[in-house]
Amino acid sequence: MLQTLFSIGGFSLGSYGVVVAISILIGLGVAYHLAPSEKEYRQHLIDLLIYAVIGAIIGARLWQVFFYEWDYYSLHLSEIFMIWHGGMAIQGALVGAFIVGWIYTRKYQLDFWKMADIAAPGIILGQGLGRIACFLNGDAYGSPTNQGFGLVYPSGTPAYEAYGSQALWPAEVWEGQWDMVVFALIIILSRWRKWPRGIIFLTYIVLYSLGRFALEFLRGDGARYLFNLTSAQWSSVGMILIALVSAVVLILPRNETRN
Repeated sequence: MLQTLFSIGGFSLGSYGVVVAISILIGLGVAYHLAPSEKEYRQHLIDLLIYAVIGAIIGARLWQVFFYEWDYYSLHLSEIFMIWHGGMAIQGALVGAFIVGWIYTRKYQLDFWKMADIAAPGIILGQGLGRIACFLNGDAYGSPTNQGFGLVYPSGTPAYEAYGSQALWPAEVWEGQWDMVVFALIIILSRWRKWPRGIIFLTYIVLYSLGRFALEFLRGDGARYLFNLTSAQWSSVGMILIALVSAVVLILPRNETRN
């Protein structure tokens, strides 16, 4: 774990922000490379990314504050805007970016679902790489393994503050690895055959959410609510249901046309 890359005088460069920035750039590069030959969509990718990143940051922070840690932030209002300390909910980032993407494509009369399919591989790759930031920062940590293995976080990290020197499940590491599996799967699916527009993006949402739901059982940084599930698990359930309904809505007209 390495929360600070280096310090010069009173300035410190945190690893969290650097890794997140690199993840965004790599994700954009992948999306641009995989974009269809239509110049119209490629030329909008960079502009859309700028707005989507802003929406994602706002959504991620608001989701973290109000859905995950309001008990804490309600008593520390001044820390709500300190995003460089970590605390960004990826599900909120997806919602924020989704809303911005929908507005952008409507404004420029682009096919939203086609753009979403183009962006999906880059998004999930960026998510996977972004989990490295969580690992270096010592957040998104797991619960104690109560066995002879696990990650032991150093003093000064959120994980250490919560559990001290106990060995914890590598929840954020495994989530990053699962994201890479999802990235590979949607690349294979997109190359396998031509799918109805939006299906690649919705497949990514379902696969990511399934992995997140499962790995949340190992997390140690979130409160549990109804049925002993975390906010992230309930968010995952909601995202899966919305994605499945959206897929049906997108596929049905195509089948009716064939008939």
